[in-house]
Amino acid sequence: MNSFSYTRAPDVASALRVITAEPTAKFIAGGTNLVDLMKENVERPTRLVDITHLPLAGIQRTKEGRLRIGALATNADVAYNELVERDYPLLSRAILRGASAQLRNMASVGGNLMQRTRCSYFYDTATPCNKRTPGAGCSAMEGINRYHAILGTSEHCIATNPSDMSVALLALDAVILVVGSSGERTIPIAEFHRLPGETPQIDTNLKANEMITAVELPPRGFSGHYEYLKVRDRTSYAFALVSVAAALEMKDGQIGEARLALGGVAHKPWRRKEAEELLNGKPAAKDNFQKAAEALLQGAKGFGHNDFKIELAKRAVVRTLTQAAGSER
Repeated sequence: MNSFSYTRAPDVASALRVITAEPTAKFIAGGTNLVDLMKENVERPTRLVDITHLPLAGIQRTKEGRLRIGALATNADVAYNELVERDYPLLSRAILRGASAQLRNMASVGGNLMQRTRCSYFYDTATPCNKRTPGAGCSAMEGINRYHAILGTSEHCIATNPSDMSVALLALDAVILVVGSSGERTIPIAEFHRLPGETPQIDTNLKANEMITAVELPPRGFSGHYEYLKVRDRTSYAFALVSVAAALEMKDGQIGEARLALGGVAHKPWRRKEAEELLNGKPAAKDNFQKAAEALLQGAKGFGHNDFKIELAKRAVVRTLTQAAGSER
């Protein structure tokens, strides 16, 4: 690990000033991802800006009825929050499928959104990786790529986004609140993470001198019919081969509105509204679920070891929709 300086930010404005003046500095909160990357010499910040004491950990309703979750709220605080469990249980379930209890107690909402891929080649500085060193090449293309992307890939990168929380946030149409030297702005969750394209080293559309302050969820949380399925190699502390977030509005066996998002299959949480539209106004039937799965996975491409993920994802979508539609919670 390289040497670095440390600054404890007393307020948001001070934190932003440090980051703006020193572009190689990094914010640190729970540190559950950044510290690992520093130990592996993947991230080498010259300064850590400690933001853990900023007043950004609250969870409350806004006057418009949205739920605002502070960027420094821990994953555990969110998952077990009364409002989240009651009105947005899909989010609670997704978070509890991730990491371990110890990590959920440390990891922050903002850090979860910003976490980087767990691609083994990205972590191994002895191997070429375009995400770590642009132009070096992608070792996963011809390497062991069982966990890698099947959607939205480019010739430069087939890494996946590892977040469970972000998959549920995408299905729920969350909005990310950020602040920077130019003021405040909002980023829809669908536009926050990026596909690799020609710049796989850039994970999000957050600017270098901006900070996430909160996540906001719409008033409607699909609390009646929902499911989050995570398919993984073991039932604890493992990243998803495929995950599916499904949220449905149901009446008399008919789907009024459907939300579908995938994790573990792309450089960002994956959603295709054309697939959801195939379900809207239709009976909750297996053949309709299968059509939606085919549309959601349209264009999927495997790279050898991960070819199985295409069929796995389709079956996972059908299973998740079936479970979401079948029980009123």
